[in-house]
Amino acid sequence: MARETSVVTPERFSQGFDYPSYIDQIKVNKARFEGFHGGFNLSPEDSAFFKELAQRPNGPAKMMVIGEDWCGDVIRGLPILAHIADAAGIPISIFPRDSHPDIMNEFLKDGKHMSIPVAVFYTANHEYICHWIERPAVAAREQSEIEKAIRDETPGIDDQAFGRERRARTGAKADDWIAATVVELKELLAESIA
Repeated sequence: MARETSVVTPERFSQGFDYPSYIDQIKVNKARFEGFHGGFNLSPEDSAFFKELAQRPNGPAKMMVIGEDWCGDVIRGLPILAHIADAAGIPISIFPRDSHPDIMNEFLKDGKHMSIPVAVFYTANHEYICHWIERPAVAAREQSEIEKAIRDETPGIDDQAFGRERRARTGAKADDWIAATVVELKELLAESIA
């Protein structure tokens, strides 16, 4: 959970990358990021929802994201977060996790895991609203089931082959997990602002 006195001051927030700048500087998976970004559009209803929420006095006026270009959840999730920020008309500020451990330490999953992406929403006055971590609940459950199935089907599989197979199977779920991400973010923001 975020500390009461955050290292993410308004000045620090302004030092993150916007989405195009982040994509320009990444070292790996650029084509995958571009594929997810270009292959997704928010529905008109979802776009209107995020825009209306951002126009409220206590609504989300900025989004900070913590991520890394090698992480599958970031590759799938960050482009969606960028679309949400665009629809809401709010700035997005992206920080690579591994070079900003002080920020990551404020948003550890279960207080101990450096899970990414993390999307943090702030008001216009930079007051913390809420944050979302890693992947939607359905993706966490299904990824665990996929990993178990691979291990059960292929005992002794090496890490490289396991990674390839997991990526192939989770890739087939990407559209469903993206849709679930949008639903979770809508619910989280609606609850946090109500």
